[in-house]
Amino acid sequence: MFQAVLLMFVAMSLIPTGDMAGKLLTGSYNASPLFVAWSRFALGTLMILPFTPRTAFPLLLNWRIWFRALLLAGGIFFIQTALQTEPLANVFAAFFIGPILSYALSAILLREPATLLRSVLMLTGFAGVLFVVRPGFGASPGLGFAVLAGCFYGSFLTASRWLSHLGSARALSFTQLFIAGLILTPAGILQIPTLTPAIASLTLLSALGSMLGNLLLLVAYTRAPSTKLAPLVYFQLIAATGLGWAVFNDLPDAYTWAGLALVLGSGLTSALLRR
Repeated sequence: MFQAVLLMFVAMSLIPTGDMAGKLLTGSYNASPLFVAWSRFALGTLMILPFTPRTAFPLLLNWRIWFRALLLAGGIFFIQTALQTEPLANVFAAFFIGPILSYALSAILLREPATLLRSVLMLTGFAGVLFVVRPGFGASPGLGFAVLAGCFYGSFLTASRWLSHLGSARALSFTQLFIAGLILTPAGILQIPTLTPAIASLTLLSALGSMLGNLLLLVAYTRAPSTKLAPLVYFQLIAATGLGWAVFNDLPDAYTWAGLALVLGSGLTSALLRR
């Protein structure tokens, strides 16, 4: 479990770094979210291909592998859409409906252990998400996209645990990158911007952060139940808030700080529980 926690911490720091690069691409350089999502998967596929075992290729015939990749593609596209207009920390706070959904789906569909205390903490985290999104009180469409991204990603987390026995982390990582990239190619290739050095560098950083982060996530999910690992996705809040302040000078308002505290506090407390 200690190794799984360490892997999750590194993974959850890399993923916001990739999303920060994506936000710069869509915000400062007017790149399309479709291009960012597609390039992330396409470049990630090329990066991991030399290390992909032969056992990965037969997995492409399995419909469940395609379903899981579609969930990831939807999550990445919607979070990039949200990042066009919303601060990094706010997007990730709303996005964290994902671990809550993953916890519920894993308990219901995979019959993984769920305790009363852990369930209460998950509901506390959901209250924190509501503090950030504030539905009906001037919530922006961008945060709605972040919630939608979280729903896709939470389903992807549960699917990753469901299918973890089918192959190694590298094999599963290749399939999700290849399939998602293939699906988004017709739309993404039409949105390629003029590749200046800055755009090329940010595109590479976006793909590298996402690929490595999700690869480590898959390794972690082979070592512990998703009901225990799902709350550790909240580690992304720390990186997202820090990057948002350092790169974009975005600091959350009072309601968002309260929501962040609830989300992060409940997530970390749940992760520390022995049962």
